[in-house]
Amino acid sequence: MGHMKFAILTISDTRELANDPSGDRLTELAAEIGEIASRELVSDDLDLIASKLREYVASPDVDCVFTTGGTGFAARDNTPEATRSVIEREAPGIAEAMRRETAKHTPFAMLSRAVSGIAGNTLIVNMPGKPKAVEECFEVIRPVLKHAVELLRGRTEH
Repeated sequence: MGHMKFAILTISDTRELANDPSGDRLTELAAEIGEIASRELVSDDLDLIASKLREYVASPDVDCVFTTGGTGFAARDNTPEATRSVIEREAPGIAEAMRRETAKHTPFAMLSRAVSGIAGNTLIVNMPGKPKAVEECFEVIRPVLKHAVELLRGRTEH
């Protein structure tokens, strides 16, 4: 199997790529286990997020998309809805595991509305918008990412 290829999408009305600590951290973590095919930033606009996600799903260069930001209760937190509009199958165990494990560090984890799911043969995982939370969530799912990507590529042997 070749390297896993990741797209990192920061969702924020206020940040830029030059000032994007959670996107930076997510990029570093993903680079430890695969290659970064794309790193971009969009505003909290639902249609913009969804269209960017569709672009990644259509790309043969992307196995897995990590988003950071826009998963909370604020009016402009549209990432989960944008993700739901793109995925064909939910992967609730991933989002549940991230919430369950990070809730051990902070009760605010239960305010995360992050979604995970599959579109075509691409996995999309919503991550929080803070570097420390990104780290905690990434460590939770790191052990299963390679297998998840292999299954989506059609390799089913354990």
